Amino acid sequence: MLYDIRQTTRYTYASPVPFARQVLRLLPVARAGQRVIAADLVITPEPTERQDGLDFFGNWITTVAFAFPHEALTLETRARVAVDAEQAIDDETTPGWEQIRRLAVAETDLGPLSPVHFLFASRVIAIDDAIGAYAAASFPAGRPILAAAFDLTRRIKADFAYDPEATDVTTLPGEAFAARAGVCQDFAHVMIAGLRTLGLPAAYVSGFLRTLPPPGQPRLEGADATHAWVAVWCGRAIGWIGLDPTNGVIAAEDHVVLALGRDYSDAAPVDGIIVTSGDHQLDVEVDVVAVQGYDAG
Repeated sequence: MLYDIRQTTRYTYASPVPFARQVLRLLPVARAGQRVIAADLVITPEPTERQDGLDFFGNWITTVAFAFPHEALTLETRARVAVDAEQAIDDETTPGWEQIRRLAVAETDLGPLSPVHFLFASRVIAIDDAIGAYAAASFPAGRPILAAAFDLTRRIKADFAYDPEATDVTTLPGEAFAARAGVCQDFAHVMIAGLRTLGLPAAYVSGFLRTLPPPGQPRLEGADATHAWVAVWCGRAIGWIGLDPTNGVIAAEDHVVLALGRDYSDAAPVDGIIVTSGDHQLDVEVDVVAVQGYDAG
């Protein structure tokens, strides 16, 4: 599937900002099953400094600094990305989850996608016994890893309310779990906390969703902004599989990866510091539109 992606992020400040330094993760990169045909990020006003490159996890990061007063900031992403159709995997034939737990801790690879980076508590996600107990209901002895993880995905979709007013960007997984409410970031964090508490590697993924679903299919939650889901390691042979607990589905052609990491702090679209004496308003507009007539073959 070929997509044209347009995202506009606007910050309007209550008073002029004399200085800011920010890290932006707003451009997709080529990954397994995903090709970037073209991508550009236009920043208004033009920053005093700009550096572009890749971080440890392979995310494209743009570091900018503004050494002059400005009352607004606009970040415009334009990209054309091809997402290959996922090969169907019979989740019941994947390795048992206990085997994956043993393989993960014995893994000697320390590359960016090694499971060892995604096994332990991170900046935002703690090992949580309550969430672990909730997740354990999907992981009886011997159950295949993908079947168990997908069951957890669907349970979170069923048990949690999608409510943008229930949480904010600083909400911790334990708080969202107690409230059984939140948005895609919260659901991903809760699922990751549960998996890691069981000793299973899980990564946080941010990206985009198709804005307009195929005819006859429901519109997915989170399509109006950057989305978040989970990647679960299923062993070297299978690798990482994306699961979307907000919508209760396997991440496939509808999902375009923007960044990944151990939690939101590794994949936040915009991070950094600003010097200001007032509040700000944030507006985000996202369109992910399938290009008609595209033939992946």
